[in-house]
Amino acid sequence: MPAPPRPHACGIDFGTSNSTVGLTRDGVPALIPLEGPSVTLPSALFWEEEGGPPLYGRAAIAAYVSGEEGRLMRSLKSTLGTGLIRESTRIGRRAVPFAEVISRFFGHLRARLDAEAGPGITRAVLGRPVHFVDDDPEGDAEAEAALARIARDQGFTEVSFQFEPLAAALAYESTLSREELVLIVDIGGGTSDFSLIRLSPERARAADRAADILGNDGIRVGGTDFDRQFSLAEVMPELGLDTTTGGGRGRMPRHYYVDLATWVRINMAYSQRNITDIRALLKEADAPDRVARLLRVVEDRQGHALAMATEAAKIALTGAEAARLELHALTGGPNPMVTRARLEAALEQPLERIAGRIGTVLAQAGLTAGAIDTVFLTGGAAQLPALARVVAAALPGTRLATGDMLGSVGTGLAIEAGRRYG
Repeated sequence: MPAPPRPHACGIDFGTSNSTVGLTRDGVPALIPLEGPSVTLPSALFWEEEGGPPLYGRAAIAAYVSGEEGRLMRSLKSTLGTGLIRESTRIGRRAVPFAEVISRFFGHLRARLDAEAGPGITRAVLGRPVHFVDDDPEGDAEAEAALARIARDQGFTEVSFQFEPLAAALAYESTLSREELVLIVDIGGGTSDFSLIRLSPERARAADRAADILGNDGIRVGGTDFDRQFSLAEVMPELGLDTTTGGGRGRMPRHYYVDLATWVRINMAYSQRNITDIRALLKEADAPDRVARLLRVVEDRQGHALAMATEAAKIALTGAEAARLELHALTGGPNPMVTRARLEAALEQPLERIAGRIGTVLAQAGLTAGAIDTVFLTGGAAQLPALARVVAAALPGTRLATGDMLGSVGTGLAIEAGRRYG
């Protein structure tokens, strides 16, 4: 029996939190293993202080957690569409452009692809959010162009894009036996995207699906924003956020806490100027024990570990009504209890924005909520119980479906790569 033909193209979902690579072989899409047997790779790098090659994914996070000296970087996709993509970050003694950091990560994905399928795949369909940047078409185009350049630098000579929610729709469509009008709600690490599309086994065979797409929109709100809001509400007050100085005459500057709560800005909090300023503020602080915890986190460069503790508590609250924030080893303070109700209160504003965009997509299509057959929820942050309630409230009575929360976009991109490039 002859060997099956080698695929000529791949689909790459470079995500804010996790990434996947997919291939279609003999008409069957599948994700390739990227780290051991796992088909998902956390979008993280760790550079050792000595300047050796970076570690990736779970290995990168493990190196940081184990206390190795070096620099952990996550949420790299969030730099696209912002001024950061044109800036550099210090790694050891070297200033490294953020574009180079992302290129390194893409190079690792390329190496895993070559190991799985053999070298020579030069065509790729990349996933992208509906909007890299809200209400900024020029910035959005620049973000896509930057990602395309990075992919070409890693040997993909033919690069095209597909919206991430539409890719998820293709993955869901492969499970259908009849036609459905489906709203895809893709809550990723950095963006939330929405697409209203007619899906069916028959429509799946069409080369052009433009007529099936009835609405499409997105906002720059995702899981890392949930983490930031949760951190500012529950974690940063333990470090002195909103406390006063000088007997009530002043207030602790908020920017230290915003930097520590925002993945792509954490390293900015570690500057010597910040340390000097916080030491001075500590002498005036009306809650010196809490501000001392802030100083400890910044001096010891524990901001990333603090963010991971916040994320871990958020994840725990998807399945429990209460969880403990493990802060003592990082701050010297207590390990406070947090509740799902308090998490949901902290996320009220971003969840309202998500609900509003669902209404926008329905209005684009000129449809009412009752016309939707199914809502397909995907993306790592889509597992929050509050999100399902928000969607159910916006679309009462509509069936909610889920699939591979982290892999549906990559699978759909593999389907699209097979369709576009054969």
